[in-house]
Amino acid sequence: SAVAGVYAINCLLRNPLEKKDLLPFALDGEAFASGSRHLDNVAPCLLGGIRLVRDTATYDVHRIYAPQGLQVVVVYPEITLLTKDARGILSPTVTMPDMIAQTANIGALVLGLETGNFELISRALRDVVIEPQRAHLIPHFYDVQEAAMRFGALGCSISGAGPSIFALCKSSHDAEQAGTAMQAVYEAAKIKSTLYISEINHEGVILH
Repeated sequence: SAVAGVYAINCLLRNPLEKKDLLPFALDGEAFASGSRHLDNVAPCLLGGIRLVRDTATYDVHRIYAPQGLQVVVVYPEITLLTKDARGILSPTVTMPDMIAQTANIGALVLGLETGNFELISRALRDVVIEPQRAHLIPHFYDVQEAAMRFGALGCSISGAGPSIFALCKSSHDAEQAGTAMQAVYEAAKIKSTLYISEINHEGVILH
């Protein structure tokens, strides 16, 4: 990945740059891979934690507090979905009601994370803009989402451009239950998938 490449080179050069100074180089790699300059992936991967990207051009990136116990579940179905294609289908306009709902959810999600309010996180983890446009690109997406919620996830949606699907859970027990249920949907559909369950990585990229 772009992050691994720039971090490895920096290590080979005996770390002349701090992690945050590697963002422009990682962003160039992301732009080449996805056709779009955005920090949504490289910033948290490089720096760790949950990151709010206020502005890409000025690298205005901020850490959002992650409450203790928060777990991330990711199910990757083995299908081909190019980021460029997933971006290409998006509408260039958003209706006023959707804009109001989406910005309200974003603000509430940040507040829920900062205060450790899991109920607020669950109510706010709703994507009314991008998810409805991309869901049809991912086989059985809504079945996977329903399974995650039925087995204790706080929320579930598309990870980036897909095809991975993520869920947030308030405990490792809930994460195991939700992850197993999500993967079972693909097992029943005879689609291979990989399940990942992890706490929030606060450190970012490291050299082993």
